[in-house]
Amino acid sequence: MRVFSAFLLTAIIVIANGEKDMDFRDLTPEEESVIVHGGTEMPNSGLYVDTFENGLYTCKRCNTPLYRSETKFQAHCGWPAFDQAIEDAVQTKPDDDGVGTEILCAACGGHLGHVFTGEGYTETDTRHCVNSISMNFIPGDRIETAYFAGGCFWGVEYIFDHTPGVLSAQSGYMGGTLANPEYNEVCSGSTGHTETVKVLFDNSAVSFRELAMTFFEIHDPTQVNRQGPDTGTQYRSAVFYTTEKQLTVLDELVSILRDLGYEIVTQVSPAGNFWQAENYHQNYFDNNGAGASCHVRVNRFTRE
Repeated sequence: MRVFSAFLLTAIIVIANGEKDMDFRDLTPEEESVIVHGGTEMPNSGLYVDTFENGLYTCKRCNTPLYRSETKFQAHCGWPAFDQAIEDAVQTKPDDDGVGTEILCAACGGHLGHVFTGEGYTETDTRHCVNSISMNFIPGDRIETAYFAGGCFWGVEYIFDHTPGVLSAQSGYMGGTLANPEYNEVCSGSTGHTETVKVLFDNSAVSFRELAMTFFEIHDPTQVNRQGPDTGTQYRSAVFYTTEKQLTVLDELVSILRDLGYEIVTQVSPAGNFWQAENYHQNYFDNNGAGASCHVRVNRFTRE
């Protein structure tokens, strides 16, 4: 059960107009003509028409992941073609002429291109025809995944989702024995899971060390099976590492904090199965017009 004290409730930051507080990068006039005003770049002129290396395509304006490289195919149409978008990343709307179907970044509304069906190119029978100028490409060797559990995943997700260099943050469950657990089952404490946030990040823009330091400073890593008013094993502090390099960083940071006098109880374990939480838990604070009132960053790595 979620419990908020009067103090925490007064700390809620309401986002103007109820929209997600997003950082948009500055666009060149050419980019603006396509992304903001719905233009189209010349065929075979785009940077990614013939790009097929492993990686991730993100929105040029807000950096939200849009397409995975494995969904890209050669359609010989003059623009990058994908047969599937990342779930909930793209939205569609009829063109003003009522003939075509426009595709937009679901996060910022930026124009991407158009979608076509019935052409038989791939098994999905769908072609997302996207302007290269509407996207950035992140090579696969720059993309890493981290898993952090620091109490209520609403606040942890919010903090990381608003951290530069983070491509996506997703609430879910990890560390238990039951497959495909539901929220009520996890809350019972019988499954062994803890509320966990999966963080996908560009390691050229933000390091795992920086993310881990953020994690240790947005929750209390000295509390056992609780964070603030939320109690139970599902709120325990934990990090699930995906590489030996991440483990080395975690060991170093825990050692620093212990030398500073903190009795760290954070569990450090290899990542296992991550089970995505129910849709209503995703982007909870953004969707409900509030800030991360339950996770406030506190400096722990230096003594003043």
